[in-house]
Amino acid sequence: MIRLDAVTLKQLRALVAVAETGSLTAAAAQLGLTPPAIHSQIKHLEIAFGRPMLQRGATSGLPLTAEGAEVLEAARRIDVVLSQAGARIDALAAGQAGRVTLGVVSTAKYFAPRLVRQLTDLCPGIRIVLKVGNREQIMAGLDRQALDLAIMGRPPRVPLVEAEGLGPHPHALVAPPDHPLMGAAVPDVAAILSQVFLAREEGSGTRILMSRYLDRLGEGQVVEMVEMESNETIKQAAIAGLGIAFLSLHTVMDELQAGRLALLPAPGLPIERQWFLVHPAAVPLGAAAARLREEILRMEGSFLPRWPAEP
Repeated sequence: MIRLDAVTLKQLRALVAVAETGSLTAAAAQLGLTPPAIHSQIKHLEIAFGRPMLQRGATSGLPLTAEGAEVLEAARRIDVVLSQAGARIDALAAGQAGRVTLGVVSTAKYFAPRLVRQLTDLCPGIRIVLKVGNREQIMAGLDRQALDLAIMGRPPRVPLVEAEGLGPHPHALVAPPDHPLMGAAVPDVAAILSQVFLAREEGSGTRILMSRYLDRLGEGQVVEMVEMESNETIKQAAIAGLGIAFLSLHTVMDELQAGRLALLPAPGLPIERQWFLVHPAAVPLGAAAARLREEILRMEGSFLPRWPAEP
C-alpha cells in the first residue's frame, strides 16, 4: 500500500541527487550529507511507495527503476511548483503582486477607470478590483474592511480611517445654456431658490454638500427637490430642463465642454472640496495595497479632471 503521507521533500531530493550524480557518495556530496543519510532517505522512500527506486545490481552507477523514474519526474515537477510559489510569495511581500479592492464613491467613477488603467500599467502583477458605491456604501465597506483603499470626499469620522489629500473637487450649479437665469450679471438668490433642484439620494456626499449650501444661501428656506438615483439621470434631466442640479464638476466635464450644460451664476460657487485617498486605520495595509497607495500619491492628482478644461 502506497503511503504518500510518509513521503518527504528530503527523500525526493535525495532521489533527484542520486539520479543526477549516479552514486550515493556523489549525491551526498551534492546535498552536504553523508552516504548513509542518502541511503536512509532512499530506503524510506521505497518503503512509502512499496517499490524499489534504484537498480542496485546494475553493472555501473545506480540507474532508477521504472517506478523510481516516475517518482523522479514527480519530484522535479514539485520542485518547479515550489519555486514558482516562492517567487510569487516574494512578489507578494514586495508589493509586486496581489489583489487590491479599490472603492470609489459614484462621483469618482468618471475618472476611476482611467486611474485603474494607469495603475495596472504601473503594477501589472497586482489585480485591482474596482467597487463603486455611494458614500454610505463606501463607508460600510471600509468599516467591514472589505475595501483596501477608497477614494471619496470628506473622510468619515466612523469608521476611523487614514486619509490623504489627492486634489481639488469643485462643485457648482448647472443648467441648460438657455436657462432663464443664465447670464445674469448679479445672481438673483430668490430666483435660484425658486427652482426645482435635482438631487441625489440621502447619504450621498453631493446631496449633503448641496443641502448645506442651499441652507446657507436661503437661510433655511425649504426648496423643491426631486430625488434621482444617479448622476447620469440628474444630468439628462437637467439637460431636458426639468430642473437645475448641484453636481461635482468632475461628473459634467463632457456636457460643459459640449455646451449641453453650463455653470449657473450663484453666490459662493464653485465650492472647492478635496478628494481623499483613505484606508481603514484599524489594520495595516498589505504590501500590494501599500504599493498602489504610493503610486496614487505620486501622481499628485494628475488623473483628476481639470476645470476650466485644460487645452
